[in-house]
Amino acid sequence: MSKLFGTSWQGRLLNMRFYPTIFRVVFSRMDPEKAHHIGFRAIRLAEKTGASAMLRRISAPSLGLRRTVMGMDFPSPFGLAAGFDKEGHGVAALADLGFGHVEVGTITGQAQPGNPAPRLFRLIEDKAVINRMGFNNSGARAVAPRLRDAAPVLSKRFGAVRPVIGINIGKSKAVELEDAVEDYLVSTRELATHADYMVVNVSSPNTPGLRLLQSVESLRPLLSAVQEEADRVAARRMPLLVKIAPDLADADIDEVAALVTELGLAGIIATNTTIGREGLLADPSKVREIGAGGLSGAPLRARSLEVLKHLRRVLPAGATIISVGGVSTAEDVIERLQAGADLVQGYTAFLYEGPLWARAINKGLRKALVNGVSLTPAG
Repeated sequence: MSKLFGTSWQGRLLNMRFYPTIFRVVFSRMDPEKAHHIGFRAIRLAEKTGASAMLRRISAPSLGLRRTVMGMDFPSPFGLAAGFDKEGHGVAALADLGFGHVEVGTITGQAQPGNPAPRLFRLIEDKAVINRMGFNNSGARAVAPRLRDAAPVLSKRFGAVRPVIGINIGKSKAVELEDAVEDYLVSTRELATHADYMVVNVSSPNTPGLRLLQSVESLRPLLSAVQEEADRVAARRMPLLVKIAPDLADADIDEVAALVTELGLAGIIATNTTIGREGLLADPSKVREIGAGGLSGAPLRARSLEVLKHLRRVLPAGATIISVGGVSTAEDVIERLQAGADLVQGYTAFLYEGPLWARAINKGLRKALVNGVSLTPAG
């Protein structure tokens, strides 16, 4: 394995479009959830065998990509969204691939299996995915030790400016909405000590009733309680963000933005998956057969960008926006940064582009900087 990633193979490895071939021949014919598990295990195996050390060297973001957001130094503005590593099994392995931050989760207070399979579906023509995973994870108490061990490993490998760890928490399915605050606090107590920042997820379409928590009346006590408890447990001001759905009306987005400002939260992650199915290239009968679930990937690009621009207009300058949804290329990342995002995340394109995806993004960002392209809003 180490020979594969040795110097004599490096140029050949990086110039080959090997992953799309593997995806087309192998993964595209495999159950998507099984393919995900195999791919993630391969990434973790590369770390355990030492092969990812070469990936770490060739994927490391250039120094010019560093930026300070929420009082933390990020090696790159581009990171991995929640959903890929739901339980903190591979934070260091994923960081080796060049992500400036890795957001783990969504993690719930109680362990839960998620929804019945099949629950993950590809729309290859659209470079999209529909999922109804349902927050499958082993629960906050089981995940906490993995996250506790991740930060020291990252510091040892990367030094002072290491990839940042975000922790995304959600509601346990078995918990009623009226008990949601305490359920989120269970996760907060277990995980806040190990987080660089935290995210309250109230926008997945796959937990019944969860999106009702996006109403300001429900959101205010939830965010207030989580912020207070996270600060207490971590013994510092915890950067706390809320993740919203792209399906919110602009007036509702305004209300959430006003609440974030009122409570002094760090900011907003925009956006989660959509329940919409407009403009897809896939056969409509196939889409209907798949049924319910959140759509992510390229079809979400326009709405996610629209929400970002709207938020940048209504949020104060100091509020952080992490933009996610339909991000595939370095050009997409640049567009989001120029539109006012402080950080950008991706996920679905990772499944299509493979382990060198973050490297390609960082390389494109560096090239843009060298060519005089700004990675911040004009003016």
